[in-house]
Amino acid sequence: MTFETIRLDIDAVDTVIKVIGNGPAVLALHGAATIEGQEWARGLADRFRVYLPFHPGFGESGPAPHICGMQDLVVHNLRLIAALGLDRPHLVGHSMGGWMAAEMAAVAGERFARLVLNAPAGLNHPDHPSTDLRKVAPQDMPHYLAHRAEVAARYFPGGSLAPPPEQFIAAREKEGNALTNIQKAHGMGHPNLGRWLSRIPNETLIVWGDRDRIALAGQAEIWGGAIPNARTLSCPAPGT
Repeated sequence: MTFETIRLDIDAVDTVIKVIGNGPAVLALHGAATIEGQEWARGLADRFRVYLPFHPGFGESGPAPHICGMQDLVVHNLRLIAALGLDRPHLVGHSMGGWMAAEMAAVAGERFARLVLNAPAGLNHPDHPSTDLRKVAPQDMPHYLAHRAEVAARYFPGGSLAPPPEQFIAAREKEGNALTNIQKAHGMGHPNLGRWLSRIPNETLIVWGDRDRIALAGQAEIWGGAIPNARTLSCPAPGT
């Protein structure tokens, strides 16, 4: 089964969506980079039709210099599901995409079916702070991306952590600039997100690795306690 490509103009932003599978619709929102790709969605393709949009300024989508906070992306994605004609798709978000999905569900939860948040960013709880990746040395980053660095290496060119080619570096720089625009308003989160979570009406699954070094697993209990119809799944690291 191959990925289809849909290209839409959403508020003058050239938006590219990869699509695979058949069945009920799933809208899957990636994190602060597209390094992990879309291959993981093949595992759902026999049961669902998975829509994987590139956020504005990320991956194959065009730039959107007007974006100055997460709320711009919430509106962008609500317009996107209308343009795609999706009727109450399931909503899945990873890391920054989880933060995005949570805000979307808080303001328009009736537009979606179930919600899955995989180690969502955005809460910035003082008792469980996320790691400031700007302070992580480049050579140490793979150990933050995966419990075993060799697993992270699979997503680098040639499956190696050797210095990547210029094209790979340019792609990460482009996405870094887009991320900077998202962070202009409140950084990597919103100070009132915790207040909004109780508005999420959707049945919600929160998934968290128990050794996550970026978004600490202690946040899972806070998310699960704030969203009325949520359950939490803790994922142990391999070999533990």
